[in-house]
Amino acid sequence: MIASSIPSSQTTSRASTPRRWLIWLFLLIGSVVMLLPLAWMILTSLKTFPETLADPPTWIPAHFQWGNYLQAIHGFEFSRYFANSIIVTTGCIAGTLVSSCLTAYALVAYKVRGKNLVFGLLLATLMLPQQVTVIPLFKLYVGLHWINTFRPLIVPRWFGNDVFAIFLLRQFFSIIPRDYIEAARIDGASELRILTTVFVPLAKPALLTIAVFTFIGTWNDLWNPLLYLYDEKLYTLPLGLMQFIGIVKPAQGTPWHLVMAIATIMMIPVVIVFFLAQKRFIEGISAAGVKG
Repeated sequence: MIASSIPSSQTTSRASTPRRWLIWLFLLIGSVVMLLPLAWMILTSLKTFPETLADPPTWIPAHFQWGNYLQAIHGFEFSRYFANSIIVTTGCIAGTLVSSCLTAYALVAYKVRGKNLVFGLLLATLMLPQQVTVIPLFKLYVGLHWINTFRPLIVPRWFGNDVFAIFLLRQFFSIIPRDYIEAARIDGASELRILTTVFVPLAKPALLTIAVFTFIGTWNDLWNPLLYLYDEKLYTLPLGLMQFIGIVKPAQGTPWHLVMAIATIMMIPVVIVFFLAQKRFIEGISAAGVKG
């Protein structure tokens, strides 16, 4: 019996080997396709201006122009735009974490009639394109005298406008046994203390996932700053880069080598944050999908 099972296992192993190689080949091709634009951006940032206009295009510059980065930063108010992006991003991350924690906890911890309907309506708002609500929101912010300030970018995050973050955190909170809530209530803990001492420590992967998503989305956001900011002193990096493309333009065309240099510098914080949070990020995504 044992002897007869050995060839069967060997046959299964041989059969799975081509499948494994096929999967690795598919993943390799996908990785190359995803990394090609990144490689093009970095290599273009090291070219001379005539090389960016070459036809046919060249991948590798004849000489790496590291001075492009200094030239781009000096011609671009990087420090000011960088500070503005940090302010907006930090405020959005803090607001998203606080409001999504409170909302998700209420959806999980309280037995209230109609809470599933409310949650469904929240999810339904994800199907609305941002362009549908832009005019009412703009009129609202004009009435509040918030235009040309950071408030339209930050304040809504403190009132639970990130439905995806609420959804992700609610899914994670649903995994936590309800006995923890009942035990804490019997001990006399307030709802806020239960949230901060029981749920938040257990939900660190999900919270970190939300923070990473919010950071990437806010750091790269052009749409909202373009709508609400018109003072150059308040520009964030994406909006400043767009202005840079329009203003710093020689007669021959857009200096794409300098644009790509700035874009590469803007990408560095995103890459650092993702790699530092990669393990917890994957844990949060995986755990949040366990229970619906």
